[in-house]
Amino acid sequence: MKTYSTQSRASKVRVEDIGRPHRKGQSVASFLNSLPDILAARTLKAVISDIVRATRTGRPVIVGMGAHPIKVGLNPILIDLMKRGVISCLAMNGAGIIHDLELALVGKTSEEVEAGIDTGSFGMARDTAELLNGAIAHGAKQGIGLGQAVGDFICHGAFPHKTMSLLATGSRLGIPITVHVAIGTDIIHMHPSADGAAIGATSLEDFKRLTSVVAHLDGGVYLNLGSAVLLPEVFLKALTIARNLGHRVVDFTTVNMDFLQQYRPVTNVVRRPTQAGGHGYTLTGHHEIMFPLLAAGVIEALGTGRTKKV
Repeated sequence: MKTYSTQSRASKVRVEDIGRPHRKGQSVASFLNSLPDILAARTLKAVISDIVRATRTGRPVIVGMGAHPIKVGLNPILIDLMKRGVISCLAMNGAGIIHDLELALVGKTSEEVEAGIDTGSFGMARDTAELLNGAIAHGAKQGIGLGQAVGDFICHGAFPHKTMSLLATGSRLGIPITVHVAIGTDIIHMHPSADGAAIGATSLEDFKRLTSVVAHLDGGVYLNLGSAVLLPEVFLKALTIARNLGHRVVDFTTVNMDFLQQYRPVTNVVRRPTQAGGHGYTLTGHHEIMFPLLAAGVIEALGTGRTKKV
């Protein structure tokens, strides 16, 4: 038998990498620093560092998201990062505008599908559909994107809880919010007020707008927050167009945050876009826990006076 000394062997875990117990009254920054510098904790710290660097250097931080983050109560945290100048663009699917508008309108959202599917009442909220479809049709006539159309509508309308609206905040702050729709996936498409031409035209305009932001993503961060199919596909196409037109988009960070790591986000967000450079990360966990933790880490790292107030 040939043996060797443990001292001479390469090891993956070192005493300086292991975690430290939390102390009562400890700051968020101290808590994050006390996490083990191993696996997902190391990834979390790296993502925080990349977002902070992008913010300080004026590079884009784009969040592509499904509707689930809205449904688990993350709007105030996303809005805070928008106000701080951290998030420079939000891209969402068609369901996102539904839950965002309902929160602004009545302060609640997310119906029980099982309670209405048997009777055919699921998704038949009249005011939600008429307000959104009307805003989209008006936006098509103006030649603007779907996100801006709905955001302007909420921002300037009589919505008691508009401060909780991502779309209204984007409208007020001039931050691009783009909406990418698959026809037939959203409850407002079931209503007679739906205008397919208007939905298509405004969503296509938003695809162009997102592409214009992605074209300047070098040095920035793209974070996929809970979209399993639609936004990863949209992002990959936007990135392809940007590169096809001659923009250098190579040295950037991509992150997929979800409670399940699925094929399309891992492939089209984490792996393929960064195969020529940059870094791709996965963070697995519930959005309502992981994203506030990430946001707190970013805010702590930016420090007092470091944030870009809007």
